[in-house]
Amino acid sequence: MRRTARDSEEMNQRLNRRTLMLGGAMGAMIAVLGARMRYLQVDQADEFKLLAEENRINIRLIPPVRGLIQDRNGKVIAGNEQNYRVVITREAAGDVDLVLRRLASIIPMTAEEMQQTLDEVNSLSAFVPVTVRERLSWEDFSKVAINAPALPGVVPEVGQSRRYPRDFDFAHVVGYVGPVSEKDLEGIENPDPLLKIPKFQIGKIGVEKWMEDTLRGEAGTKRIEVNSAGRVMRELERQEGDPGTDIRLTIDADVQNFAQARLGEESAAVVVIDVTNGDIICIASAPSFDPNLFVRGISHADYNALTENDHRPLANKTVSGAYPPGSTFKMVTALAALEAGVATPDTKVSCPGHIEFGGRRFHCWKRSGHGTVRLERSLAESCDVYYYEVAQKVGIDKIAEMGRKLGLGQKFDIPMSAVTEGNMPDKLWKLERHKQEWRIGDTINASIGQGYVLASPLQLAVMTARIASGRAVMPRLVRMVNDKELPVSDAPPLEIPPEYLAAVRQGMHEVMNGEHGTAKSSRIAEPTMVFAGKTGTSQVRNISKAERESGVISNDDLPWERRDHALFVGFAPYDAPRYAVAVVVEHGGGGSTAAAPIGRDVILRALYGNLPPLEAYPSSQRGRIETMLKELPLRDPVTGQPPVKTET
Repeated sequence: MRRTARDSEEMNQRLNRRTLMLGGAMGAMIAVLGARMRYLQVDQADEFKLLAEENRINIRLIPPVRGLIQDRNGKVIAGNEQNYRVVITREAAGDVDLVLRRLASIIPMTAEEMQQTLDEVNSLSAFVPVTVRERLSWEDFSKVAINAPALPGVVPEVGQSRRYPRDFDFAHVVGYVGPVSEKDLEGIENPDPLLKIPKFQIGKIGVEKWMEDTLRGEAGTKRIEVNSAGRVMRELERQEGDPGTDIRLTIDADVQNFAQARLGEESAAVVVIDVTNGDIICIASAPSFDPNLFVRGISHADYNALTENDHRPLANKTVSGAYPPGSTFKMVTALAALEAGVATPDTKVSCPGHIEFGGRRFHCWKRSGHGTVRLERSLAESCDVYYYEVAQKVGIDKIAEMGRKLGLGQKFDIPMSAVTEGNMPDKLWKLERHKQEWRIGDTINASIGQGYVLASPLQLAVMTARIASGRAVMPRLVRMVNDKELPVSDAPPLEIPPEYLAAVRQGMHEVMNGEHGTAKSSRIAEPTMVFAGKTGTSQVRNISKAERESGVISNDDLPWERRDHALFVGFAPYDAPRYAVAVVVEHGGGGSTAAAPIGRDVILRALYGNLPPLEAYPSSQRGRIETMLKELPLRDPVTGQPPVKTET
């Protein structure tokens, strides 16, 4: 069929439209390809050039800055310092052994350190960086940076490291950090990726350990370019993590330092608690150690010196030490007897110096006896026979019930390591533990804090705070988290009749201020700060019948480890109690001579908020006290710096 002119025109129009559409599509495609080529060849030229040179882009974690630990007034007791270090990555280093030998020619490295690094590098994934050396001097750090082209896989870094500026004062409280170990990772189902960074440090003991999640923070990330030799070319991107949260403790750093200095070289502990809210103002264990040694990697010589010391500097005696409380327990027996109605404050007991029971003689510390005594005098002069007699009437179960009410035999929830619950025994406990029936002799021993009864200095301080306040005060170690004050719950009443507590407190007053009080020499002379307390002496050896007949050997004539423990508890001011104190001096002898003076000095330091004035002491003691206070190795209250040692 012959096409008409109109048909030909319509066909041409359709062909032109198709051509235009096809041309437009092709043009758009060419434009997209051109834009893509420009992006790849111009915008991304540097990155593809690096890739062409076998460069790599790595993503690394940025450890967060660890949170600070401060005292109640904001003084830093665990902080961070700049740390120049060197890391190596196996996949970038190639021959790690060769690179380490080159590095050792630039900075000091022992053969042992090199082998340890080599073993660690080979045990981990090839891309994981391993810390070779930390805390380099600026000079050594600069040498590594300058020689980086000859050290493939080696990267000098600036990081943060933990530092304890008040070292010995807070070692047992704050603890220290150390590298993550396999033991640390046990039981953690999905560990934080930070914990897999070689030599990343976490809390090992104390507050550092028990508040690890709060202090650690969240990791950041960074994208870096490294060339084929493993050298870092540049940082492409950085996303900072979240720093750890700061924590403020209830402890007063200056009181803590005073207590630590006052304990000196004794194997001892002292705890001070605010009876109004349970704040732990001081919790010092002696001798102490420098936690910075553990952060930096303690030497065998230093570690052996700590573990072989018979005064056990690594042990936190304030919370892990469990001691027979001796006569400091007598307030428990007295209150149990009063509450059970088997005695009143005026009940008389005759003390001939001993009692006979079951063919055994139980002695009073005063061989000739105290004569007729009532409650007040029994506490003031620490008559043992009084408590032997009333304990038999009240029974161990009620004594144990009172002990627990006052805080003994329980583990307090504070962020410190190895917190003991001590032991507040009763009939059921002995049956379950020793498969034996409880005996009257056990009750007699327990009545004066011997036998199975065990308590830590912290528990004794809580006991004293509860007697002083009449409330179930709970100890508190953390005051603020991230600048937010933690709430303090009102302590409920003990539900002990006030007149019974008043009678016991009066007896404690006479211990310090009575004419024949066992701790009269450690009284406070300032009328507004009258001290009340109780001394205790805890036997650590059995005294034979033959020795008693011939005369008990003096503590001074015994080897140190066989001497009695010295104890003291007290509170002040008597009329408006503010602080309670507990002191234990291992193998210190008598509580009145070894422990009570320490308790008085430390509680005065807390009460005055500064070095106590001489007027607070009895006039006859002021010369000696002045000399003692001047010779204490105290830190500068403003800078926190330790005293400068001078050669003599």
